[in-house]
Amino acid sequence: MSRAKGETAVCEGGRGGPLDVRRFRLTVIEGPARGQVWQSSGARCSLGAHRSNDLVLADPTVSRFHCEVVAEAGELRVLDLQSRNGTVLDGVQVRDARARAGSVLRLGNSALQLELSAEVNEVPLSEATSFGSLSGASPVMRATFALLERAAESDVTLLLEGETGTGKSQAAQSLHRAGARQKGPFVIVDCGAIHGNLLESELFGHEKGAFTGATERRVGAFEEASGGTLFLDEVGELPLDLQPKLLRVLEAREVRRVGANSYRPVDVRVVAATNRDLRADVNAGRFRADLYFRLAVITIHMPPLRRRPEDIPAIVDELLRSLAVRGEAAEPLRAPAFVARLQQAAWTGNVRELRNYLERCAVLRTMGPLAEQAGPGSDELVIDASQPYAAERQRIIAEFERGYFERLLRLHGGKVARAAEAAGVDRTYIYRLLRRHAIEQP
Repeated sequence: MSRAKGETAVCEGGRGGPLDVRRFRLTVIEGPARGQVWQSSGARCSLGAHRSNDLVLADPTVSRFHCEVVAEAGELRVLDLQSRNGTVLDGVQVRDARARAGSVLRLGNSALQLELSAEVNEVPLSEATSFGSLSGASPVMRATFALLERAAESDVTLLLEGETGTGKSQAAQSLHRAGARQKGPFVIVDCGAIHGNLLESELFGHEKGAFTGATERRVGAFEEASGGTLFLDEVGELPLDLQPKLLRVLEAREVRRVGANSYRPVDVRVVAATNRDLRADVNAGRFRADLYFRLAVITIHMPPLRRRPEDIPAIVDELLRSLAVRGEAAEPLRAPAFVARLQQAAWTGNVRELRNYLERCAVLRTMGPLAEQAGPGSDELVIDASQPYAAERQRIIAEFERGYFERLLRLHGGKVARAAEAAGVDRTYIYRLLRRHAIEQP
């Protein structure tokens, strides 16, 4: 359904109603597909040479997954997916940039013009303000809940994408509890926390004597999760040599233990999660394209906290209850002025970072600086030992990389060559980290 609307890219729907997303159109004006037109029916358009994209460009200079146009938060964004030739918006190479009506996108030898329509597409919203342990009344969260509710009705393989701390693990557990397999086991394998040599045994099991130290038979996660759900957390960290073995299990629904000669059938639903864009990893050769398609039968993007600031007051109340912060200690943390400050912060670590910040404020009885307000000398390493080791380690490393290279670039006026020389690293390494953390050059 479409209706005439005003000038914003996204309009909020009423409670239980749809989310209105500004309709946009892409027209190929240069390149082999010249004259091709694509009209949006939702909030996203993926562009690239692979046939699975929304807009397929048969151009050898275009990457398999080149870029994405997203309508969100009142704007149209263009996201480069670590393409080979880069994405150029109105003459400027970009990683994550705001587009406008009439903007021209250049992908290799192809160019496209972006046009905005006066009509909108309707994205369904859930009537509920929670899904399992996830909560949020914002339109973007209720749109996510609507997708999770539909996914819970089926048994298909699902890929959850989103930044660290956006609730991917909670979403996986909530899907399991809301689905037909809720009485079966829910088994978690963190692909980033287990060494590659041990991960195969963790997933598929092994026979006694299969390798040094295998003193007894071990049932793998796929067999352990029989009749239930297997959650593959941080699946983007899966070593390349294990990826074809996982692909075979997903296709044939049978596993072979390490050291065994026969296959065993498995009956599991697989839910995978990653904080990386696997399409970019496919472009870079770090992830198999066929495995990506097998995992991403349904893909759900978990929105970052900065896209739903209206949910922060309720999240603060919930976190303070979970941290057992009460009485006088909780009052300043619920004060409207303080909560308003929280709503203006970036929260690169999302709800997990917000929880750590509130806990620190409650313990120290002082309102410490928010991350983006902290000066160069006020950084403090905050470790949350209640989180899994791999997730906490990854969060801390990501925060260090982001903070270090943002300041390094500012120190050298945005000149990557000078920054690389001063840091003692290769320029290509800096460019890769800039793309990974979506750091804009000054």
